[in-house]
Amino acid sequence: MLNIKNEVLVRAYLVAAGLVGLAFVIFLRMFQLSVKDAAKWEAKADSLYVKWVDAPSQRGNILADDGSLLATSLPFFDVHFDAKAEGLTDQIFNDQAVDSLGWLISTYVDQQYTPGAYAAWLRRLRDSTEATARGIRYVPIAKNLPYAKAMQIKNFPIFREGRYKGGFIMEQVNKRERPFKLLAQRTIGYTREGALPVGLEGSFNNVLEGNEGKQLMIRVPGDVYIPINDLAEIEPEAGDDVVTTLDINIQDVAENSLLSACQTHNADHGCAIVMEVKTGKIRAMANIGRTPDGWWETYNYAVGERVEPGSMFKLASFMAMMEEGKLDNFDEKIPVYGGKVNIYDEELVDAVPHGLDSMTIKQVFAQSSNVGTATLTQQFFKGNPSAFYEHLLDFGLHLPTDIEVGGEEAPIVKNPKDPKSEWSGTTLPWMSIGYELLLTPMQLLTFYNAVANNGRMMKPYLVQRTERYGEVIKEFHPTVVKKSIASNSTIKKAHELLREVVISGTAKNIMPANYTIAGKTGTAQLNYHKFQASKGIRHQAGFCGFFPADNPVYSCIVVISEPERGGYHGAEVAAPVFRAIADRCFAMKAELHPPINKNKAPKLASSQLPTYDAGLRKDVKESLRWLGLDFFRVDEKGEDSEWSVIVAQSGDSLVMKNRVVPDKTIPSVVGMGLKDAMYLLENRGCKVRVVGVGKVRRQSISPGSHASGQTCVLYLE
Repeated sequence: MLNIKNEVLVRAYLVAAGLVGLAFVIFLRMFQLSVKDAAKWEAKADSLYVKWVDAPSQRGNILADDGSLLATSLPFFDVHFDAKAEGLTDQIFNDQAVDSLGWLISTYVDQQYTPGAYAAWLRRLRDSTEATARGIRYVPIAKNLPYAKAMQIKNFPIFREGRYKGGFIMEQVNKRERPFKLLAQRTIGYTREGALPVGLEGSFNNVLEGNEGKQLMIRVPGDVYIPINDLAEIEPEAGDDVVTTLDINIQDVAENSLLSACQTHNADHGCAIVMEVKTGKIRAMANIGRTPDGWWETYNYAVGERVEPGSMFKLASFMAMMEEGKLDNFDEKIPVYGGKVNIYDEELVDAVPHGLDSMTIKQVFAQSSNVGTATLTQQFFKGNPSAFYEHLLDFGLHLPTDIEVGGEEAPIVKNPKDPKSEWSGTTLPWMSIGYELLLTPMQLLTFYNAVANNGRMMKPYLVQRTERYGEVIKEFHPTVVKKSIASNSTIKKAHELLREVVISGTAKNIMPANYTIAGKTGTAQLNYHKFQASKGIRHQAGFCGFFPADNPVYSCIVVISEPERGGYHGAEVAAPVFRAIADRCFAMKAELHPPINKNKAPKLASSQLPTYDAGLRKDVKESLRWLGLDFFRVDEKGEDSEWSVIVAQSGDSLVMKNRVVPDKTIPSVVGMGLKDAMYLLENRGCKVRVVGVGKVRRQSISPGSHASGQTCVLYLE
């Protein structure tokens, strides 16, 4: 018995050991499959069966200041056919339905093939052997269809049965569209796979893109994944809208004026920016570049191109001198040496020869004398160039603007105390006229805008808020960078100098009649170094300023690079673009026009008064009251007659007198309108002939003559 018991125990232990070993092997295998090789098998399972894919969200809109669409996502649809759909029976896929479907596809979708050819093609897709062999379960019928067209195809025979019974698969594809086409193209920008994001599309991508959803896709023969359901299992969340500060009308005139100038002068590229003075809102930002395919916004020169500003920088130099307490008398004359002077071993000349030995300080600025500006700067700052540099810092010229579109280059302003700046004896005079430093057009305009805004520097910005279905999510307000860049007296004098440029200086060619402009021209030589000049002289033309000069609303800068014909100075190339933009703004914007009733109307001179007008007394009185003109009544016979005449007395007073109109003789109709004159003459049996237009100035028959049916000629003026 004991041996039998031991034998049973041994066998039990062996079975238990075998089970434990088998369990251990199974555990190891499970560990290998679920942990070690999990990623491999999950990928394989996904590739063989079903997997989750991202369902793109509806991208938010980019809007102009007035709500106009600058960029939006429009839905288009791709239509496919699954000939092996589970519910697509032979009863549904009958000959009559196939023939009808073939005719409809040939007629309304693709006329490349006949209805019979399409019907035969559909039958081949349905054939089990061929469909399985070729893996045809996701056959494209049409792509990029608008919604109405996709709905029309959805109602075709067979397709109208839906996904499972009719094999109809419709997928939405969102496409980015710009209703205004090329308007503000570079400012709006784009996001593309494999490319750096550009413009507002890139800077606000996180706001615009929304949140992606999830959709189940199943693998079918041919290594193709098709959606299981028409709708995503996890619905995507649409992106928010971005409302910009851009004004469509100002943007349009800025782009067209800039393009016209670039074409006229055969320039390489150019930019124009319009900023609202009080807030820093960018109302327009245009960039034009010449390409082999024509003119396009290929690069944001306004923000990303650092250039030597040339004479437009002279405003900062003059303001630095004024902040030092210099230049108190703009009528003081200073030597300009005939427009040519040597500073160390470098010759400095004025851009336009004038031959004058001296100019007033106001003329130096207005006529943009390089010699006058440089010698004045040398006179006041040669012993302490750091003071000049410190004033430039006070003006904020070392600060980037941090505009939302990105790609901005930081300014380069040389520091005399920094060995890396390579400061030399010629740096100060050359910097004073806009060389040996680099600024973007946006940075220079920000400085000019601060001058226009009585010294308060505003941060330029392009986006005023984000919205979701019209509800404000986040709002961006005007930001003050510096409360004051200079003293009030300096700002006031700067305004005076800038106005003089347009009144009598280099920009007098753009002086308008109905409003005022203040600004500064700039002409910079791009290749002034000796080793560059041999390649041919190239220039950059610019104009920066604000309008109306008396109460600035907008500031603007125009920079055009490398004009090749029709002149190259700022006054010839860039200033007319500024004027065209300012003219359109003045015409469109009511805030630029002073109210006509702002001041009390002055008394009219006698030459402007309606003197010697005659007619019915009640009509004359009503007209004078409506015009708001006071008058005195003179009653020669103690009472008013039916007819009266207005005469001027004492220079600015009107007197109403009675006019005697006899019953049987020719009356005086001088001063009357034609209606009253004809009434009186024809009632006395006269015939009337009229010469001219206006009121009666002379009559051919003298008053008091006997009326006997004669013809009276009335001469009107």
